[in-house]
Amino acid sequence: MSTSTHDRGMRAVERVRSVRERDSRLGLQQATAERDRQQARLDALEQQLHDSSAWTSGETWSYLALRGSLLGLGESIARAEQEVAAAQRIAESAAAHWGQDRTRLAAVENLLARRAEARRTERARREARELDDISAQLWTRQQGAAR
Repeated sequence: MSTSTHDRGMRAVERVRSVRERDSRLGLQQATAERDRQQARLDALEQQLHDSSAWTSGETWSYLALRGSLLGLGESIARAEQEVAAAQRIAESAAAHWGQDRTRLAAVENLLARRAEARRTERARREARELDDISAQLWTRQQGAAR
């Protein structure tokens, strides 16, 4: 049998698992990119809070304006922290899915490699057996010719 007819079903499973592994890897890349984007946004907001000036003296309206902007910034930071945490959970889930898909693909590839090796071993045994038969026939002919 040719190699194209061996393990036709397993080759189809390998293709499906390969597509799933690639899709989950792309999903992981997107999830980590989103997590990094959310983290950068949080870092920028925290830097903005750190760089904001403290109210030392002045009119009451300037104090109230600064206080209002800092409260708004604090709320934005709290939301950004929640979004970073959610993005981290999504990235962890995507990593787990990719790990499972990668393991499943490796299992199919390993099985196909073992089957191919078994076929090569069996082919080598058959060839050795045929060569032994040919050698025995030649030896028998030579012994018959020598008598």
